[in-house]
Amino acid sequence: MGQLNRRSRRDGARRWSLAYLHFTSLLMIYTSDEALKDRFEAARSWVIEMFPSKRRPGRSYQGFIKAHKWITQKMVGYLKDHLRQHHQQVAGRFWERFGWVPFACDGSRVEVPRTAHNQKQLGCAGREKTGPQLFLTTLYHMGSGLPWDWHIGKGTESERDHLRLMLAKLPAGSLIVADAGFTGYALMQSILASGRSFLIRAGSNVSLLSGLDVEWEIRGNGQVVWLWPRDQRRQPPLMLRLIRLPRVSRGGGQMCLLTNVFDAERLSDQTAAILYRMRWGVEVFYRSYKQTLRQRKLRSKSPRAARWELHWGMTALLLLGLMSVAAIVGRGRDPLSCSVAQALRVVRQAMRSPRPRRGRGDLGARLAGAVKDGYRRRASKTAHDYPRKKRESPPGVPKTRPATERERLAAQKLYAPAWAG
Repeated sequence: MGQLNRRSRRDGARRWSLAYLHFTSLLMIYTSDEALKDRFEAARSWVIEMFPSKRRPGRSYQGFIKAHKWITQKMVGYLKDHLRQHHQQVAGRFWERFGWVPFACDGSRVEVPRTAHNQKQLGCAGREKTGPQLFLTTLYHMGSGLPWDWHIGKGTESERDHLRLMLAKLPAGSLIVADAGFTGYALMQSILASGRSFLIRAGSNVSLLSGLDVEWEIRGNGQVVWLWPRDQRRQPPLMLRLIRLPRVSRGGGQMCLLTNVFDAERLSDQTAAILYRMRWGVEVFYRSYKQTLRQRKLRSKSPRAARWELHWGMTALLLLGLMSVAAIVGRGRDPLSCSVAQALRVVRQAMRSPRPRRGRGDLGARLAGAVKDGYRRRASKTAHDYPRKKRESPPGVPKTRPATERERLAAQKLYAPAWAG
């Protein structure tokens, strides 16, 4: 009996090749079923139809989950790198916007089932009485509207730390656009050290200095400020450019952006405003992931399986986007016009159709038409009553004060050589 069990385990391992694991995991995200086992059955049946001459994958969902242990983090990194190689080619002339390769960065929490394992290992990350969560931080390419990289951690982890871990995967010279949650000396210093640029909103929780070096500030047309928190006085102050823009909503006022790009021709105030507004695309991306793909709450009952489910959900959304954007750009249209809902509908129709109707060209042609409606809304949606809608106050403006004589002397004495470079 023991020998038979060992043989069965070996047979089960052979039944789940890496290709079968990848295809089944991705197709489970595209199906419209709710329960994981129903999603598994639908995805498995389509994999069998895709590879009719091959040996069939295992029958049980439990065996499929166990087979995931063969997928290592190194393989995940390889898959991401492989997809990134196609990303720039797919984006085409939309790889750059306003002379930059811009990436929006933002984080979002994803709920997982309230099982004993999830509660023990993930804990409570939100408000009181909330369940266990995973934290997902995404680098979103603002030119193509597709994710470039993502990092998954416990719900209590920091999106700043996640971004710091992903910096090495960004193209050299890219521009990171982020909201006020990413303002911080350590993170900005890391971005500067990596050779990338940033455009980050600054709120009222940020304290800035002026007058540390008058010559530099004159050169900067009054936009040069210094970020030098008291707990970082052993490090050099960061010289930054403060862009003040009128806020067009919520009662007016100002919106302030911090950047390390001092060349106003390279990044004008108007371009900075447009790029920051385009950052909203990452919020729409999260909505597509949670609402359109129905991934607001994961279904896996263990932390390890939940991480896999979240990873494959992001990969599936990226692949769907790459296929759609390639077809849309091929028609000469802007990739930001892509509709995830319509693209998903096309793929689901292909999964339900018999084999003769599923042609590669036919699928590409239908994905090329998966674009947003071109109508203009005549009435505001703000009157809609969303019971769980967030109503947060805007970040405000940073506090700026003149540096004291003591601060000027300390900065000039300790860090003048660095400034001269």
